[in-house]
This record gives sequence, C-alpha cells and structure tokens, in this order.
Amino acid sequence: MSEAHHPIQLVARLTGLSTHVIRIWEQRYHAVAPRRTRANHRLYSQHDIERLSVLRDVTRAGHNIGQVVGLTNDKLRALTTAASATKVQTSRLKAPKSVPDSFLEECLTSIQSLDDRRLEAALKRGATALGALGLLQRVVAPLTQTVGDLWREGTLTSAHEHFASAVIRVFLGHVAKPFGAMDHAPVLVVATPAGQVHELGALLVGATAANLGWQVTFLGASLPAAEIAGAAQQRRARAVALSLVYPEDDPMLKGEVTRLRELLPAEVHLLAGGRAMPAYRDILEKVGALPIEDLAQLGSTLDKLRQLPNQATR
Repeated sequence: MSEAHHPIQLVARLTGLSTHVIRIWEQRYHAVAPRRTRANHRLYSQHDIERLSVLRDVTRAGHNIGQVVGLTNDKLRALTTAASATKVQTSRLKAPKSVPDSFLEECLTSIQSLDDRRLEAALKRGATALGALGLLQRVVAPLTQTVGDLWREGTLTSAHEHFASAVIRVFLGHVAKPFGAMDHAPVLVVATPAGQVHELGALLVGATAANLGWQVTFLGASLPAAEIAGAAQQRRARAVALSLVYPEDDPMLKGEVTRLRELLPAEVHLLAGGRAMPAYRDILEKVGALPIEDLAQLGSTLDKLRQLPNQATR
C-alpha cells in the first residue's frame, strides 16, 4: 500500500470532495482509513485518494454511498460506465449545483470578501429555502467546518474566522427566537471548556437545540469546569453540551472534563461534539459523556433526553 502523507485539504482539492464529505464517508461509511499523526491529523495515501475519487464518480452518477461503499473499485467503475450510457445520467451531469451547495459557496465567498450584508442575505435565503434545521445541518455545519479548515491551511485569516463567527452568531440568534421554548421545556447549557476558544460549533449546537424546543443557555468559549457546572446547577439543566473544535491535543482538557463531570449532578447528562471530539474520545467515554458525531445525532440524542423524567438539580 502507498505511503500515507497527504493532508485532508490536499485530498479535498484532488478529489473535488469537501473535507466535510470526506470525514463523513470515513466515519459513517468507513470508505477509507487514513493514518493519524500524533496530533490526530489525518494523512491519506494515494490508494485512499483513488478510492475517494471512484466513490465520488459513482455517487455523482446517482448511487447512494451507503449502498455502494462495499464494492471494489472495478465494480464501482463499471457502475459509473453503465450509468453514463443512460439518459438519467446525462440529465444529472447537466443538473445545476444543489441548493445547499449554492448557499455554501455564496457564504464562503462572502466571508472571503468580509461582506457581512451578503453573508446575512445568503443565510436568510437559505433558511427560507431549506427551513431552519435544514439550513443548520446542510449549510451552516459544513460552512463552519470549511472555515476552520481554510483557517488552518492559511487560506483564511483569523480576521475572517472571527468575522464569520460574529455574523453567524447574530444570525443564529434570530433563527432561534421564533422557537422560544416554553417555561417547562428542558434546559441545555452550551459552552466550550477552558482552552477551546472557537465558539462557532457551540453556537450551532445552541441554535439546533432551540429549534428542537429546548431552553438554551449559551455560555460562550473557554470556560472553566466550575463555571459551567455552576451555571448548569443554577439553570437546573437537564444536559450540558461541550463543543470541542481546536486544539485537538490540549493536555489540560482531560482534567477539565473530569472535573466538570465530578461537579455536575449525576442526573445531568454531558454531551460532547465537534471536529476535535474524536481526539478526546477516550476521556469522554471514561467519564460517561455522550459523544456526538454530527447535528443529526445531536437532534436524536436531545429528543431521547427530552423524554426522560424531569429531575431538577439541587
């Protein structure tokens, strides 16, 4: 097997797939198994790139990734060849860009040009076309992922990342307002633990929970365990959600998560997600935190927690 030394940003450019799609295909469908560095960064081989390229072609031909991911490359190429001979495939090749992708591209262009009005307008049109949850899952989530990737590779600056956070923060606040929860609705406290300074993921979690009828208390970024636990007890929260985005190798995080779980009442559930979450999975599982892979899983987890008996914290 060829040596794995290609970073995910390069693989995205070579295959035409977004980094978000590559991660989903890896985590959910096991399409490839990249090597991990000590800092938990993915490195892909030439074989991985070829595999992703073949899967890209066959999914663009109209096949579902979950149904074809187990096939060999030769069988996948045969499917692509057969599909290209049909009128259905011809129409797909001529089809315009998907609606979510169009909004995502517009948002990225707005962020690159630091155009807040254009970014806000694109988000508003997306909410109208896709609905609030559709916008969150299909546009805002991959957008925040892409902004983070471009910041790490130096394509976007910290100013661009902060600009995006500021505009999206205001927009998500407006999105959540029409879904104001009733007084008896369960409370979710959302924050990032000390050392985790990026808040876009946490904002996305809060907006999603609000759309699902939860009362959301958003605390912001980089808070000590004691302050998060204190807020959770004061608000009588049913759950606390942590967003872990960057860095992926913080030696202090283990102690913060452990301390938080010790300070929280036993009946308060601890959730953790974000792009850096897999790097801390061992400690999260050790303290009994629920790992969250994406917004769809977040929604289903919150729905289950909502059905639990209401045990007010002391």
